[in-house]
Amino acid sequence: MQKFDLLIVGGGMVGLTLALAIRQQSELSVAIVDNTAVDTLSDEPEVRVSAINAASQQMFNNLNVWQDIIAQRAQPYHDMHIWDKAGYGQLDFALKDVSHSAVGNAPEQLGFIIENKVIRNALWQKAAQDSGIEFFTENKLQQLNPSDNEVFATFEPNSNTQPMPIVAKLVVGADGANSWVRKQMNVPLTFRDYDHHSIVATVKCQQGHQNTAWQVFLDTGPLALLPLYQHDLCSIVWSTSPEEATRLSGISADDFGKEITAASDGKLGQVTLVSERFTHPLTMRFAQEFVKGRMVLVGDAAHTIHPLAGQGVNLGLLDAAALSQAIAEQLNKAQANGMVDDNAWYSDKSLQQFARWRKSEAAEMIAAMEAIKQAFTPQQSVFKLFRGLGMSLLNHIKPAKALMINQALGFKANLPELSKARFQQVQHKMSKHKN
Repeated sequence: MQKFDLLIVGGGMVGLTLALAIRQQSELSVAIVDNTAVDTLSDEPEVRVSAINAASQQMFNNLNVWQDIIAQRAQPYHDMHIWDKAGYGQLDFALKDVSHSAVGNAPEQLGFIIENKVIRNALWQKAAQDSGIEFFTENKLQQLNPSDNEVFATFEPNSNTQPMPIVAKLVVGADGANSWVRKQMNVPLTFRDYDHHSIVATVKCQQGHQNTAWQVFLDTGPLALLPLYQHDLCSIVWSTSPEEATRLSGISADDFGKEITAASDGKLGQVTLVSERFTHPLTMRFAQEFVKGRMVLVGDAAHTIHPLAGQGVNLGLLDAAALSQAIAEQLNKAQANGMVDDNAWYSDKSLQQFARWRKSEAAEMIAAMEAIKQAFTPQQSVFKLFRGLGMSLLNHIKPAKALMINQALGFKANLPELSKARFQQVQHKMSKHKN
């Protein structure tokens, strides 16, 4: 039998960030179970990318992994251009629009577009260097059996290995939208089909991306062209109706490029497809409980949102920071009170406070995405007119633009400490032994 303080199911960006955050602030032992291999980067850009905002960048910086990420491939963007294809409105955001007083340290960019594999590889390599983190990659978990004070996890056998069961004091599900841990918890799920499918691919733009994130709202949904590390490459995220997604996925590469060129009004010149196209349905998911007994959900396992604002990954990373903070605060409190109980860090009260905090943030983001989506759904002329007037008016109101950009940067009043520039690392001295 193998004993750990935390068992994290899912070694993606959120799970790995949580493991590093826990280890930076404590000596708690961590097990990570993930069967998805970590591959080396190819010469071609990966299709799946994330928009990393300033709060997440600061988090990675505090975890001493940011330099490892940008040393590979990362593209900053300094401007955002958003327009309504069916109407007359547009929004332009730039660094000069940022309210520096609200941010503290003035950012040097609005964000970064980074391939998911780049981020995951850097996090994995950092975690692999920590003797307090152990990876289990050969076997899938079979069952979780929780008790009042711990969870007993067993693995499926295979022809090569049969690892011993794991006993953990806390299990964290960071295993994505179709979370196995969430199913084991038997947590009810609120969900709604967005009636959109997302097409992701890499394209080449004749006039280059100009260090700008572009987004156009079409009759059927938004199309984003996100700048990659080469000046003429963009990652596209095209959210559209299922029928239109099927059509766009079936046409030739040349015709697909022409469709994007037309949809983007030629603002980036002629666009050509340079990768495969991948399509998946978009669904809003919201777990009704983020914490149940000795088990916790974070990231996409707890919530998924529409990608139109590119905030899904950032929301999940904040979950990881918030959970590590809740645990660190309990350790601080126990030490301040002279307690030596190694179990003081995972009180039900602390976990429920974490759940209320993150559920509120997720619900707010889900509502915001729904409001934006609904605002661009009506296609009657009168709606187009008022929508365009509203966007144009907003484009000239500096305080409103500054507020919107600060939200996009991730700077809010209740940020986890790990996302702040003045984060103070605290090492908790605990005597831990693995059996």
